[in-house]
Amino acid sequence: MKKILFTALSLFAAFAGSAQKLDTGLLWKISGNGLTKPSYLYGTMHITCNATLDKNILAALDNTSQLYLELDMDDPSLQTEMMGGMMMKDGVTMKSLTTPENYAVVNKFLQENAGMSADMLGTFKPFMISALLYPKMLDCEMQSYEQELIKVAKAQNEEILGLETVSEQMAVFDVIPYKEQMDELVKSAKDNLVKDKKEIADMIAVYNKKDLNALLEFMDKSENKMMASHNDVLLVNRNKNWIPKIEAIAKAQPTFFGVGAAHLAGDDGIIKLLRKKGYKVEAVK
Repeated sequence: MKKILFTALSLFAAFAGSAQKLDTGLLWKISGNGLTKPSYLYGTMHITCNATLDKNILAALDNTSQLYLELDMDDPSLQTEMMGGMMMKDGVTMKSLTTPENYAVVNKFLQENAGMSADMLGTFKPFMISALLYPKMLDCEMQSYEQELIKVAKAQNEEILGLETVSEQMAVFDVIPYKEQMDELVKSAKDNLVKDKKEIADMIAVYNKKDLNALLEFMDKSENKMMASHNDVLLVNRNKNWIPKIEAIAKAQPTFFGVGAAHLAGDDGIIKLLRKKGYKVEAVK
């Protein structure tokens, strides 16, 4: 459950971005500007069929002393906090966000795919319900690069930490209108995940090319309009909040940072923001 819930915001953010040409690569070395040792930045894919870490990633993990993800994924209280953040505020329910006809479609869809009725999940934020269905959108057993990074870090007896708290991450889904989230869930229910499955398969294929520019172009063409409309809360604001944290962490000790690939590119992406601060950020070939 914890693994599935973590993908909610991360995959959502992976569909939003702005254009900036960058070298091909998902692993980036951060150096200069007073750093005594380099740190590394890796753009992850939170839902995939093969999350095998290549030799460059393993070498970067060997050359760093701690792992920072978007969230502290080995925090024992993480799942409990996430569950609390899944509920809509002010007594809003899914039934109040759509027509009776659409609600009936969603109810049947959830019973068939999640084994629960819409009434049982009625107070959940609609996008969180979509996140619970991610395993259904893959034609394979779901894997996660975060989980693989955690395995290596634990094997090396290194600390695993997070750039933001659960409450900070979950708050994004209170800013994005519940009605927009519900509209997307209705769309998924009406075509029984057909478009969702294709979009995720296509996105994985683009990601595997390690081309952040192509990934952003793909995102811009997404049919999920909700994602393109909230780039500020999904990516920009979070990236800007992370930069001073990344600076302080990297200056204290060499660190491996693993965040969703969409956070890396774009005019307000982590790579360009760090370069503006005077750091050298270069793709590891």
